[in-house]
Amino acid sequence: MSNLISWSDFEKIEIRIGTIIDVKDFPEAKKPAYQLTIDFGKEIGIKKSSAQITKRYSKNDLIEKQIVAVVNFPKKQIGTFMSECLVLGSVNNDEVVLLTSDFKVDNGLKIA
Repeated sequence: MSNLISWSDFEKIEIRIGTIIDVKDFPEAKKPAYQLTIDFGKEIGIKKSSAQITKRYSKNDLIEKQIVAVVNFPKKQIGTFMSECLVLGSVNNDEVVLLTSDFKVDNGLKIA
């Protein structure tokens, strides 16, 4: 491993649990994607993200699904859409499997 980071670098990353509350198609995206609206609880609130997860998930599969995301990146313009967080998943070529919680937990809980 040549790209080791320090513990203090890791502590800067805000990784939280959120619940997907809305999913829309994103036809303007270069690769098939959804626009997600995610509830991260009272402290963080509602954030939006674009995710290339259409191969594994239908829109109905995603509603009320708890996911893991980085919430302290700067906003990123993706076509006509402004992404406010980065949804995490394992990537195998162009298939993504979302990182989730084994049990339902409160929105906004920190991942450590």
